[in-house]
Amino acid sequence: MPGFELFGEEERKEVNEVLSSGILMRYGFDGPRKGIWKAKDLEEALCKQLNCHYAQLTSSGTSALTVALAALGIGAGDEVIMPSFTFVASFEAVLSVGAIPVIVDVNDSLTIDPQAIKKAITPATRCIMPVHMCGSMADLDAIQTICREHKLLMLEDACQSIGASYKGKFLGTIGDAGALSFDFVKTVTCAEGGAVLTNDKAIYTRCDGYSDHGHDHQGMDRGAEMHPFPGNNFRISELHAAVGLAQIRKLNTFLAIQKKSHQYLMETLSRIPGVSLRVIPDPEGDSHTFLSWFLPSVELTQAVVAEMKSKNILAGNFYWYEHNWHYIRKWDHLKQVETLNRLTDAQAGALKKLQVQDFSRSDAVMSRCISTAISLSWTEEQLYEKASGIAAAIRKVLPTASPQTHYSHQANLA
Repeated sequence: MPGFELFGEEERKEVNEVLSSGILMRYGFDGPRKGIWKAKDLEEALCKQLNCHYAQLTSSGTSALTVALAALGIGAGDEVIMPSFTFVASFEAVLSVGAIPVIVDVNDSLTIDPQAIKKAITPATRCIMPVHMCGSMADLDAIQTICREHKLLMLEDACQSIGASYKGKFLGTIGDAGALSFDFVKTVTCAEGGAVLTNDKAIYTRCDGYSDHGHDHQGMDRGAEMHPFPGNNFRISELHAAVGLAQIRKLNTFLAIQKKSHQYLMETLSRIPGVSLRVIPDPEGDSHTFLSWFLPSVELTQAVVAEMKSKNILAGNFYWYEHNWHYIRKWDHLKQVETLNRLTDAQAGALKKLQVQDFSRSDAVMSRCISTAISLSWTEEQLYEKASGIAAAIRKVLPTASPQTHYSHQANLA
């Protein structure tokens, strides 16, 4: 990741076809667009690639989550259980529909802990939102069991994990609905864009309307279309969809490149005493966008981060514990209810409780975790240098990690 590393003539061709028609909007203008419907083509390609019945494109991953929540009927006063490690868009979408984000611990899979879900369920709980972080998946068997027992909806936030799967099914297609992101740093990019996936026609129909001001998209005259319910403007443009259409055709290539580099990096770091790897509920389904690894303590982890920074090799390695966007420890604007629009009393009260909520179990995981992003553009030499640099930083900090634990260049790349 990300897909922009391998932009080429394929993307230019699709974009130029849109420009040649002059029609940049995904709806209407049937005559002048000359049969060019990139958004429709991308939705069809997503369904085929991910073995899903329906896909609705949106303007972003955030809007995809918002559209999905609305289509699922989630609204004022409803509680949505989500993990403490995610992107801020997850709770932003929940707040935007009037619902309440209930944030709980993650475990060493870096995803929501099913046991924490069970403890957080109340009569107001309507939905569980597992977030498939860093290219891998939550324990969906356990979460589905909880949903069935308590009659809850499941919305998968698969924005970071396109192409990953769980027991043969693609992430985002397993719950009642799923959301994907195609922003500039995702594995498949449209520059900006997202999609809602579902196998339920009624949910899809609501997504289709809600993302376009409530239009029912019936008939041939956009101006005469009916509006069964209010919606919003979360449309994707034809230009963005054109880029995504070229990118989705490359997804299998992207995944194969990532897997090869991920394997080399994993073999290198896993041989170092004191390094352990993220738990992946279904290793065969990993999309290999990141290698996430742990050190024995927060102090040693921070020392390795400092060492990598001093050697100018920290770029592409993420210490989420100190990250402003992805972990609750730094979400002061959420905990202090610093919003521009006034929230409901129930929302504000729930957010204030986050100030005193105990996230020590999540801290114990995230404070020891570093995630290394897998580049699509690495040469073999660059991959070797990346692995060697990280391993050297670890060996310098961990007294038991000797140089002999690192593979040779030739042995690993053969």
